[in-house]
Amino acid sequence: MDDRGGEGGSFVAVRRISQGLDQGTACHSTGSSAWLGRGLSCVCAQKRDFEDHPSFELTPAQEECLHRLQNRINIGYDSSNPKHQEALKALWHAAFPEEQLHGLISERWKEMGWQGKDPSTDFRGGGFISLENLLYFARHFPDLLQKKEGDRAMWEYPFAVAGVNITFMLIQMLDFEAVKPRTLVGATFLKLLADNESAFDLLYCIAFKLMDHKWLDMHASYMDFNTVMKATRHQLEMELLQEDIVRLEDLPSYNLLSR
Repeated sequence: MDDRGGEGGSFVAVRRISQGLDQGTACHSTGSSAWLGRGLSCVCAQKRDFEDHPSFELTPAQEECLHRLQNRINIGYDSSNPKHQEALKALWHAAFPEEQLHGLISERWKEMGWQGKDPSTDFRGGGFISLENLLYFARHFPDLLQKKEGDRAMWEYPFAVAGVNITFMLIQMLDFEAVKPRTLVGATFLKLLADNESAFDLLYCIAFKLMDHKWLDMHASYMDFNTVMKATRHQLEMELLQEDIVRLEDLPSYNLLSR
């Protein structure tokens, strides 16, 4: 098998990195944890001190949208919940459309980039919304699951675990653990969310594709994961604060989704 090519198409080189990962390390922030394999640094940004920054005032519509999104964020993954089980099954069918799933625990999950045969253990950092994000990504941009663009390094990032960390990064970047946004980028995003309730899921897709683009551009290995994530976050913040952005489709990085 070519070190820079795919393995049967889907999830390029993920099997090799999954087999090489030891038990993950927890990365904690305000009670949450994002699980990463050995060699991937914690992508959680340091919590900023916002005591000197006033909260931004919200319109009733923005406040309602924020509360609904925060409610989603606060739902942990429950492996005994039928709705959560069905979402995980749907993700399997999106990833392996020609293969029947026999139980929710399978060695095949590792090929998608989960650290073990039971992906529920990797949702601890992002909760159920991280599964919803991955499923939205798979349903709306299925071609991106194949990761065929560009030359791939021998050590590819674990696709699924990276997805959980992107959810976690966006929640921190947009400051959604606060009652009201305390940053301009968070307040700006809420204006977009009020016009499109799927804005967070769409921003997730943009962030994932942007991260993948930077990974290729930086010729990164999995040891560079934290650096790539920081660069992704920085670019998203800069783009969201541009004056002419009135919807997510106006972001320069949105164009990456069509590649």
